[in-house]
Amino acid sequence: MKKFLILFFLGTIALYSQEKVTVSGTVYDNANNETLIGVSIYFPELNAGTSTNEYGFYSLTIPKGNYKIQISYLGFTSITEQITLSDNITKNFKLNEEAESLNEIVIESDIEKLNVRTPQMSVNKLTSSTIKKIPVVLGEADIIKSLILLPGVTSAGEGASGFNVRGGAADQNLILLDEAIVFNSSHLFGFFSVFNPDIIKDVKLYKGGIPARFGGRLSSVLDIYQKEGNSKEFNLTGGIGLVSSRLLAEGPIEKEKSSFVVAGRASYAHLFLPLFDNDNKAYFYDLNSKINYRFNDRNNVFLSTYFGKDVFGINDSFVNDYGNTVLNLRWNHLFSDKIFSNLSLIYSDYFYGLTLDFVGFEWDSGITNFNLKYDFKHYLNEKFKLTYGINNIYIKFNPGEIIPNREDSGIQADKLIDKYANEFAAYIAAEQKVNDKLTVQYGVRFSNFTRLGQDEINVYADDNPVIYNEEFKRYESAEAIGTESYKRSDVLASFQNFEPRVSLSYLLNSDTSIKMSYNRMAQYLHLLSNTSSPTPLDVWAPSGQFIKPQLLDQYALGYFRSIKNGDYSLETEVFYKDIQNRIDYINGANLIANNEIETVILNGQARAYGLEVLLKKNEGNFKGWLAYTLSRSEQQTLGRTANEPGINSGEWYSTPFDKTHDISLNGSYELSKKWTFNANFLFQTGQPTNYPVGQYEISGLNVPIYDDNRRNADRLPAYHRLDISATLTPEKNKNRRWQSEWVFGIYNLYGRQNAASINFSQNRETFRNEAVQTSIFGLVPSVTYNFKF
Repeated sequence: MKKFLILFFLGTIALYSQEKVTVSGTVYDNANNETLIGVSIYFPELNAGTSTNEYGFYSLTIPKGNYKIQISYLGFTSITEQITLSDNITKNFKLNEEAESLNEIVIESDIEKLNVRTPQMSVNKLTSSTIKKIPVVLGEADIIKSLILLPGVTSAGEGASGFNVRGGAADQNLILLDEAIVFNSSHLFGFFSVFNPDIIKDVKLYKGGIPARFGGRLSSVLDIYQKEGNSKEFNLTGGIGLVSSRLLAEGPIEKEKSSFVVAGRASYAHLFLPLFDNDNKAYFYDLNSKINYRFNDRNNVFLSTYFGKDVFGINDSFVNDYGNTVLNLRWNHLFSDKIFSNLSLIYSDYFYGLTLDFVGFEWDSGITNFNLKYDFKHYLNEKFKLTYGINNIYIKFNPGEIIPNREDSGIQADKLIDKYANEFAAYIAAEQKVNDKLTVQYGVRFSNFTRLGQDEINVYADDNPVIYNEEFKRYESAEAIGTESYKRSDVLASFQNFEPRVSLSYLLNSDTSIKMSYNRMAQYLHLLSNTSSPTPLDVWAPSGQFIKPQLLDQYALGYFRSIKNGDYSLETEVFYKDIQNRIDYINGANLIANNEIETVILNGQARAYGLEVLLKKNEGNFKGWLAYTLSRSEQQTLGRTANEPGINSGEWYSTPFDKTHDISLNGSYELSKKWTFNANFLFQTGQPTNYPVGQYEISGLNVPIYDDNRRNADRLPAYHRLDISATLTPEKNKNRRWQSEWVFGIYNLYGRQNAASINFSQNRETFRNEAVQTSIFGLVPSVTYNFKF
């Protein structure tokens, strides 16, 4: 026994004193020199490995020796080779696609297959190829519509902007395009998303266990990266559809060293309206671009841009235009083979315009921010990795401006008061492999939000902008008793929050794990909207004296299993979300062009909880998934004193995005190299709404009465539909440069008339009361021709 202990002690000393070296590098797609995200780098003898980051970089510190290294990425041919490590080395890899494909990036794969070992949970990952296969309305591949097929993600319905995650509002989603904030993710009021699928490289949706590097929103982070461009040869990719077309060009600026990619997309259905004596118009266009230059193995520079615009008009007398503009200049730098850094300078703007010629004025509003962020990834050893960084955002809010557009309009120019704020954050987080079974991520984010001075701000009696009228038993807007002016450098309000994050994964065996997570988030910006879906008229407002920051505590527990060596995967999670300071509105609140928005807002609380199940088939000719969510989303606003009832009599009520049951089925079947078939089915519990509780008569007409103390007590009928598509890849594609495919689709195959709304009124001809249902789509066929050259 004594001899055994001596040998064990000496062996332990030898193990820990063994000199270690670092192998690091970047993994590329050999066809175009695009970096690949999430590639697995694994040393089987050591049971040690890592994966590439958002820029294709990896680093791993292991003992000196002679080892087998495996580089794998599904959709690409794996690399296995012997490597001798006697000193720190840089080792880059280039992977080849396993088969020819029309879509440039085939990432069907490790980033979509379940990884039971990582402590990261509540994250869904999609790829360009998967998104393009999902049938959608009018044949336009769409990121947002694809996300809605995943557990915990819903929309407000057809033709509705934004998306909801785990019972949260649309403004609680942080949407990033190459790290730049996108404030409005929709074209044509929700019919399409602003993201061109041709240029998208990687999509991740974080619903919980959100890493410390993200902040500023409560419900989710949608993190999207664009392609970098082919640095080997020039390519064209595009598609022609019934209502829109798109074109992408990419190629080298200096071969193997720098490249560009430019993608444009536009709709043109409005061009045919004059043929039917229709002067209306509704169209969108967007333009994405990216340039990168690789100075050497340690320094890369990227310039990304996006510009998109929507125009909707009725006979030129009413014209509505809105859109996003983002620009990001990034510098990747390797301080050493263990420290990777990314410095970003970001500009983001969302603008909204309205022209009313029949009235004689124009309206302009928007939100602009300037963002400086510096992030580091420190690969200390094979068991411990640090991420840390800072982020500072300066924000300008333009609530709105009225501009007369003709002399005889009689409209006076008016400007709502601009608002200003600054949001600073610093974070540090660690990922630690405690032992072969337990891996933990933990960290903290510190955020500071400063509401800066503005030209004029209202003053209210008792500092209370909302009063309760005892006589009429209702909340009312208070009258300002004066105003005060401040310099821009003055501080009107300041908020600080520590936001801890922790996630862990415990392996039950090599294929099964249990994961847990907790995260606190703070949100300082609020989208003022009392509709179930955001509209371009909605205005962003900062926290301040009267609007408190929203604070979230979210807990999640999950069971994860990889079945048949990853051919199938199962993810189940339960979650609970508690939100403080969720804004609520008094009855009859007017949010449009309101310079005293604080007079219609109360601070309440919200909660959401539920169960999510995702069963996926990842391999074979047939692939797909079944997603089911059982959840509740509720809100409560109590009275501020014992004499006040609060909103909805102080009782919990369903939020507009509460969907008890949400079922999604998606399937793709490759019949042959020529034909592939896809289908998806959705079922969602009807959206909460209010039906009248009575009526009164005025001038011979019956007018419905709604109970202000019964918010969202009723529901629209359940939403469901079936979509199908077929992709024809011509056999002549083989061995020629011009590659093409035809995509035929039918949205809402059985013509379900899903209710977007139900309105109650009296029929003017029969004088009978009636409920009128509004539906957006019935059965919609589509055809799209995609090509690559």
